[in-house]
Amino acid sequence: MVWPFKPKSRRQIARIEITGAIAGQTRKRVLEALKTVEEKKYPALLLRIDSPGGTVGDSQEIYSALMRLREKLKIVASFGNISASGGVYIGMGAEHIVANPGTITGSIGVILRGNNLERLLEKIGISFKVIKSGPYKDILAFDRELTEPEQSILQEMIDVSYQQFVQTVAEGRKLAVETVKTFADGRIFTGQQALALGIVDKLGTEEDARRWAAELVDLDPDKTKCETIEEPKSLWNRLVPGSRSRMPLGLSTGMDWLEFELATSGQPLWLYKP
Repeated sequence: MVWPFKPKSRRQIARIEITGAIAGQTRKRVLEALKTVEEKKYPALLLRIDSPGGTVGDSQEIYSALMRLREKLKIVASFGNISASGGVYIGMGAEHIVANPGTITGSIGVILRGNNLERLLEKIGISFKVIKSGPYKDILAFDRELTEPEQSILQEMIDVSYQQFVQTVAEGRKLAVETVKTFADGRIFTGQQALALGIVDKLGTEEDARRWAAELVDLDPDKTKCETIEEPKSLWNRLVPGSRSRMPLGLSTGMDWLEFELATSGQPLWLYKP
């Protein structure tokens, strides 16, 4: 009996790695990678997450894309050194989650930060004249303190975002909302603690997650390979041997982090940052 030929992609598992803070460029790259996975019709996806989280909207878009993709293939997430806050949220888009015993995870919650330079500006003699259409148009302005009504408005927004996070975790892990709230207070956990809480399914390495993904789609885990979906190489990387071969799906350098901090000031974040 001759078995029908399977395309190469059907005999492999796709792999996408998300590293660093989740921001706009990360979202764009991950969504493009997920589209490639769908187009090539891989039977399963290994999602490697090593991220402290990031912006709320970008995390939600990646999660939504994963949930749509789950209708067509199996997704197993592997939590690396750290998969916290928005990293956890994205992980909820996988059917199964594997974490190392020492993985830093959790930090389920929302944070919003603004910069107050009022005293510094006073010392150097700088002030601003503001004309606005409403009392809250310059909320979180860096040259003055928040008023009590402004604090209430921002707290209500944070609370709504928090409820969205908790609801997603509850649905993704098949837990009661009230159960999730008992540990969704911003604290971090090890992978071992996360297993006891029901945030992850198993303790293990990325290799363990790969083997699990293969088994879910009836592929031999000893023979099945992963194909990492990467951002296309730049002309420089193609021409110069030994140069950085790919761009990470996230932020890594000090300058990246500074840009991220400045760009997200005043935005709600699903982010763990000591």
